[in-house]
Amino acid sequence: MVRTYVINVRQFDEEDAFRAALPAVSPYRQKKIALLKNEREKRRSLGAAFALNAALKYYGMCEQNMEYVLGEQGKPMFRDCPELSFSLSHSGDYAICSLGERETGCDIERVRPDKMRVAERFYAEEEKAWIYQADVLKEQESRMFRIWTMKESFLKVTGCGMALPLKDFAVLIGKDGINEVRHSLNNKRYRIKEYSLPDFFQETEEYRISVCAEDWAGRHSGGCGVWEGRSFAGCESLEERPLAACETLKEADFSGFEKREFAPELEIVSVGNEPGGPDSWQIP
Repeated sequence: MVRTYVINVRQFDEEDAFRAALPAVSPYRQKKIALLKNEREKRRSLGAAFALNAALKYYGMCEQNMEYVLGEQGKPMFRDCPELSFSLSHSGDYAICSLGERETGCDIERVRPDKMRVAERFYAEEEKAWIYQADVLKEQESRMFRIWTMKESFLKVTGCGMALPLKDFAVLIGKDGINEVRHSLNNKRYRIKEYSLPDFFQETEEYRISVCAEDWAGRHSGGCGVWEGRSFAGCESLEERPLAACETLKEADFSGFEKREFAPELEIVSVGNEPGGPDSWQIP
């Protein structure tokens, strides 16, 4: 199952809070943060690391201890757990992380006005037709960003980035809450799930979130072979949780891409201090 975690990065706005939380993430992430020039981007990148740690906690692992390598097309992956795929994104005051046992890509965008020219210039005809089915401009703008996040999540899961022209593929809106992608990139099938920010954040601005994952239907013989027979060096916690992460895949038996292959809701990441003060930041 692909699980997605969201964190509000405003909690790192204070310089003391940011500096206290920074040592809780991996050296790899600290170096990436140090290279960023914009202070807001630094805090979003830190938040993304906390979201990734929350996702890894399901498998009994910690982001602070992970070692990274660059895979195909420069996409980062875990050196000792290549079976796990993760994707990070941030926008405005939020950062997200999606992680699962299949190739995964995610994107979050804050909806902003006066961006409809993006659709006119870059979207496929069927995408533009769906956008303009809405009569109200605000709904058209929301749909424009929905398509944008879904396109971004597809580019991430395939590793193509902006090298693939946006008009060369199209998002097809499904009636069951799971959307598909029309493309000629490869023979794989991809599905996309959309999320909204939880009411917990009491957010006044609109954000769109999309998660794209490869559909395994027809590409595996059944069971959960992605984990079976593997040597989990550095992933001992998986042995304590025998195939628990794959139970829904067994039930689906790869006959189709069930809704439950995506977690039904976003997981909220909260961070804070122990009673010891700001120098004792806990990463969840």
